[in-house]
Order: sequence, then C-alpha cells, then structure tokens
Amino acid sequence: MRVVALAGGVGGAKLAAGLQEALPAGELAVVVNTADDFELWGLHISPDLDTVMYTLAGLANPETGWGVRGDTFASLEMLGRYGEDTWFRLGDRDLATHILRTARLREGRTPTEVAASLAGALGVPSRLLPMCDERVRTVVQTPEGTLEFQEYFVRRGQRDEVLAVRFRGVEAARPTPAVREALAAAELVVFCPSNPVVSIGPILEVPGMREALAASPAPKVAVSPIVGGRALKGPADRMMFSLGHEPSARGVARMYGGLVDGMVVDRADGGERPDVEGLGMEVLVTGTVMRDAADRARLAREVLEFGRGLG
Repeated sequence: MRVVALAGGVGGAKLAAGLQEALPAGELAVVVNTADDFELWGLHISPDLDTVMYTLAGLANPETGWGVRGDTFASLEMLGRYGEDTWFRLGDRDLATHILRTARLREGRTPTEVAASLAGALGVPSRLLPMCDERVRTVVQTPEGTLEFQEYFVRRGQRDEVLAVRFRGVEAARPTPAVREALAAAELVVFCPSNPVVSIGPILEVPGMREALAASPAPKVAVSPIVGGRALKGPADRMMFSLGHEPSARGVARMYGGLVDGMVVDRADGGERPDVEGLGMEVLVTGTVMRDAADRARLAREVLEFGRGLG
C-alpha cells in the first residue's frame, strides 16, 4: 500500500515511524515541512526534516524526540568559550548532518537530492521529501514584533502570544516533482499529528499543493495533535487559540475541512465525533498518544485500516 504522510515535528515523526514499520520497505513517502529551516554559523539547519529523518533511522533521542541519541556537545561548548550564544542545541553528530547538507547545497544539489542522500546513508527505507526546493521561512507576529520561527520557538521558549503567521517566500515555491509523483501514486494520504499551523500549514500553503492533494485519488486521513484540548508537545493549542481556532480535535478538523475524508481523534475527544462527522468526515476514535514504539505501531496499523475502509 503506497502511503504519503505529511509531517513535521516530534508527533509527526513518531507516526511516520509507525507507518514505516507497518508498511513494506519503500511504500512510505514522507513530505516534510521545511519552513522552519534557518541558518546558524553558516550552516543550513532543517529541524523538522532532521527530526523525521533521525526518527525513521532509529537514531532520535528518545528523551526529547529530536536530536541524536547519545550525542555529545563538545563543539557547542567550544563555541560558548568563544563567546557565541549557544541557544540552539546542536550535538556533535547532529552537526555533521548540517555540515554535509550545507556543503552539498553549495555544490548545487537540491534540498530533495540532499535529503535523499542523507536519509539513504542512514538506512532509511522510506522516501524523505522536502515540501519544496525553494526557500520558505515561517515568521510569527507577536506583541514584541515579528520573530523568525526558531527565535520564537527555541530561543524565546514559545512564550510569546502569536498574533499572525506568515510563510515568507512561499509564493515562489512549488511542490517538487517527487512530491507530485508520490501524491499521484498514493493509495492513502495521512496528515500526521503535527502542529496544523506551523508544521502542516506551510506544506498546504505551497502553491499547487492543495491541487495536487485534491487530484490524488487516495483517501486522506488526519490524526489530531490535540488531545483533551491540549497539545501533547509544543504550542499548537495556544497558537490555535490566539489565531482564532478552537484548540480541539473538532477545531483541527475544521482547519482541514475539504481536504480530508477521515479524522482520527483520541478517546478523550470521543464526544466531539458528531461535530466532526457533521463536517463530512468519517471518524475513528482510538488512543492517539504515542508513548513508545508499540503505541506508534498500533496507531499506524489502525490508521492504515481506517484509510483502507475509506477507499
């Protein structure tokens, strides 16, 4: 069964890993948000892409969900001795990824080509696809002014109220041929439980992406990242509220209205099922919290079975 997952962040990476385990090798393609990419010390860093890649490779730090398991921070400590502000935690093994990515991009390779080479070297059997090859950057408007996404998310600890979100440069972006081909061949498209505003949102804002999704004959299923009115990780609930969306499974379903055929919600939100069904979606109520590999595998199998039923 050929599956395309849209993902970003830790929650998206976890479900992508479950889907990879449940499917034959090569049957999963993961389209990843790259609007939170940024440059630091001359290096091109792709936080969402790397979180997904490390998770699919079995290398992710289980305590944080991001970074490399067992990494050391000697380079960062030395940068601190030189007087640099080390607000963004780059481990030594993680640093190797950014060095190679930057070098290969400067050689003229596309982000899609670089992602494929890095993921392949780590033994990832799935296709890792940046949402586009053009430069797109998320910026957030706050009471303190406009902030680059990583400034808001990491340096300032997501403490600012988000008044608006923009994706700088998205007007010039397009889905890559690899993304279009994956969607055209898909038998199921899964919107992973990622932040709908700044992880899935940038993917959908790439001009031509919604049309490519609509043209795909595959059923589309979304897994809510909101459980009991709260995000399990990150600021999705607060961000949704400040931007005028209800922070609930029902609110996520409204954001995906017209895009998905089915919605997966946690048992804690089972009471919202009639409202979601009223939006024209089928609903699967199950446990969506992924505490370990067994949870990831179970949820992935349930999502796949649910999607087959929609088809």
